[in-house]
Amino acid sequence: MRRATKGKGKGEGESKGDRVPERGPGLLAQLRNPPGGRNARIMLLALSVDRTGSGLWAASSVLYLTFVTHLSAQQIGVLLGVAGVAGIAGSPLAGRLAGRFPLRPLLIGCHLLRLVTLTLVLLCPGFEALLPVVAATYLGDRAAKTLEMLFATRAAGERRSAYQALSRSAANAGYGVGAGIAAVGLAVGTTDAYRALILGNALSFLVAAVLVWRTGELREATVEVARSAAAPGAVSASAAGRTPGRPKSPWRDRGYLRFVLLDIPMNLDDSVLAVGLPLWLVNRTSAPHALVPAFLVINTVLVVVLQLAVSRRAEGPRRTVRTLLLYGGLMFVCCALLAGAVRCGTWTAAAVLLGAAVLVTLAELMRSVSSWELAVLLAPPEARAGYLGVAGMSQSIQKSAGPPLLTGVVMAAGPAGWLVLGTVIAGLAVAQRRSCAQRFRTLAPPAPDLARTAAPVAPE
Repeated sequence: MRRATKGKGKGEGESKGDRVPERGPGLLAQLRNPPGGRNARIMLLALSVDRTGSGLWAASSVLYLTFVTHLSAQQIGVLLGVAGVAGIAGSPLAGRLAGRFPLRPLLIGCHLLRLVTLTLVLLCPGFEALLPVVAATYLGDRAAKTLEMLFATRAAGERRSAYQALSRSAANAGYGVGAGIAAVGLAVGTTDAYRALILGNALSFLVAAVLVWRTGELREATVEVARSAAAPGAVSASAAGRTPGRPKSPWRDRGYLRFVLLDIPMNLDDSVLAVGLPLWLVNRTSAPHALVPAFLVINTVLVVVLQLAVSRRAEGPRRTVRTLLLYGGLMFVCCALLAGAVRCGTWTAAAVLLGAAVLVTLAELMRSVSSWELAVLLAPPEARAGYLGVAGMSQSIQKSAGPPLLTGVVMAAGPAGWLVLGTVIAGLAVAQRRSCAQRFRTLAPPAPDLARTAAPVAPE
């Protein structure tokens, strides 16, 4: 897929990392012809189907566990907490396996694992039986997400940021469709309706597995060779990343582990949106409770509409590290708005909280680009699968630790807690930027953007 450039071409003294990209094809046009060609197009459809099922589960799981399996609130909390911890292991496990086995059958296996476990959820009568089943479901879910990320790095090549934007748009659209379907089932409110929603989620994994089966297997080496052939003489990310003596295990790479560690709090926007905003509105402001669903609507719409445009402005090491500062600034202002909402009247508080929802969504857009791109660029290409598996742990850890951190520490401290949180995230964003910039300087000599000088690869 040809990409237009603006101003000077390559070799005329202007690096691609410093150019402002022209407006490219629209969302629908790129979904029809995404980076990666046929394989990517099928995978985006599989991802959308998968996330449609996830929308069904997210909207109905707690009610199913409450009214059909008759679990208490405490049991549900323990069940989902243990499942979240199990999910943390899914990312490094998937990365390790992907370094040894073909990617496509592994992803199909993850979909089929979740098909089996979600079907077993319908058959499990109580807490003890559900615990290992739901834990296995979450482990397969996180493993599948890591494998999808690896697929993108292999299929889309240097245009993985554009693919990632399309995948997030497709995923959010699917999630919204699933939540809409779930709303119908929840309105019916019968046991059979709840079971139908869980079964619908299970069947989404079957459809996704069939779609993945229709793709072709991609290998990292094929992509790297194609890059070298497409741009002879260019400095590729792979050549730059092979530093003699650099550890091939991410667990021994202190610089990469530092990136992953700092990336955990850089994912807190997810918990702020899903947990912090609703609970803060209900417990500490006078804003109407009916406003809560609007937060997710704002998030879904803005991600679908803006993700592609944001990704165009965050390609390459230089721009990617700059988005870290934008993320920190947006999160600080969002937290400041939440702190100030307690002193506002009903409708002013409502407007302030809606503004906070917009800001945290914009921060999410920045974070999704920076976390994805940096995880790839900072990893040595010859060991990328294992590295990305470790990087995927940051989201899983945040999903487990983020909600209790917000409810037990930040919100318990009142408005000051939000101000401290915003300040800490902004400071960590600066630290992450410096750490990543330093690592880039150790990978290769100062030159045009390392990972962006080769031509894109779109295997069919």
